[in-house]
Amino acid sequence: MHEYLIEGGFPIKGTITASGNKNAALPCIAAALLTEEKVILRNVPEIEDCAVMLNILQSFGAKATNLGEHCWQIEAKNIESSCIPAELSKKIRASILFAGPMVARLGKAEMLPPGGDVIGRRRLDTHFLALTQLGAQVKVNGHFVFTANKLRGTDIFLDECSVTATENALMAAVLAEGETTITNAASEPHIQDLCNMLNAMGAKITGIGSNILYISGVEKLHGCDFEIGPDFMEIGSYIGLAAATHGSITIKGIKNLDMRPLKVGFAKLGISWLQEGETITVSSVQEMKTNADVGTKIPKIDDAPWPGFPPDLTSIMTVVATQVEGTVLIFEKMFESRMFFVDKLINMGAQITLCDPHRAVVCGPSVLHGDRLVSPDVRAGMAMVIAAMVAHGESRISNVYQIERGYEKLVERLKSLGAHIKKVDIDE
Repeated sequence: MHEYLIEGGFPIKGTITASGNKNAALPCIAAALLTEEKVILRNVPEIEDCAVMLNILQSFGAKATNLGEHCWQIEAKNIESSCIPAELSKKIRASILFAGPMVARLGKAEMLPPGGDVIGRRRLDTHFLALTQLGAQVKVNGHFVFTANKLRGTDIFLDECSVTATENALMAAVLAEGETTITNAASEPHIQDLCNMLNAMGAKITGIGSNILYISGVEKLHGCDFEIGPDFMEIGSYIGLAAATHGSITIKGIKNLDMRPLKVGFAKLGISWLQEGETITVSSVQEMKTNADVGTKIPKIDDAPWPGFPPDLTSIMTVVATQVEGTVLIFEKMFESRMFFVDKLINMGAQITLCDPHRAVVCGPSVLHGDRLVSPDVRAGMAMVIAAMVAHGESRISNVYQIERGYEKLVERLKSLGAHIKKVDIDE
């Protein structure tokens, strides 16, 4: 067991390169099961979630070979099992992503309900709806069993704009017989990465980047060499960190189109950056003042399916808002437990009113003080890291495993930016 020991009050300064998109890497790893040929994935982030997904692949009998930093070769020629080991399924929400490719490839998949972040009810009904419409049978009795004799293309309307359900439907549909249309599909950059990877393997997907995807099924997919795009969630986290600590940062390897929703959200807090090509620079000189809506109304930062503001960044924005002059409403629409970490910020000195499980009113700026904290999930954990780096005095954050599931070499990278942070073994 480890903890982060953080001494706050030190602005960050320096340059980093964006990591690969975690939420793209996970379905792309699962998609490698759809072919017997070798798949090379580049820019895979070195995080715990990716390691678990690769372990699950290997438990099926696939070979996963590290070809160097951030590069993996996967060969799923000989698949010996269709059951995800219980201890691995419980570790990660993304274990559900093996359902689509396993049913498409082998006609069967078996697993326990997936684990992952505890941020409220995370229903799986949309996965079941999509796969059953393609011809699969689903049995739920303490665990999930998916079976199919033959998948056939169909017209699917997802009952919610679910990222992982869209990914599962895509991975099953590419090998289904005939045409499939997925309406109300998620369109995030990680969905686009998965579509582009599948097309590189010989799939026929159009409508990429929209909420209607068209798939013409093919009999077989081949290997590919694919590079995963940058992680805009990580980029947004580091932008928030720089602004909150009154520091500066240059981030390389960004994708221009991914930054548009973030730019709108951060502008409401008086935060901006200079963008040149694939590099952005966040200056230490920021307005750091809420920009009122027309009529001097309190501004609102609310999340929505892409291209709305990303829900994974609402926790980050809540902490950043504590350092901004003015009042802002943070409206997390998608997960009813994600805002429950704000009591820790209030104990640190933040002026926050939690209206209900989805809404918090933040008044700033507030002087924060170091405290003992527990990371409840990946994004709230990173938000706590930012709060600790802003705070006066020392903070300890436990359950850092949750944070490292989504942020590559976090302590090492923060130290390179001048943060006073140590990872300590609490067993010692």
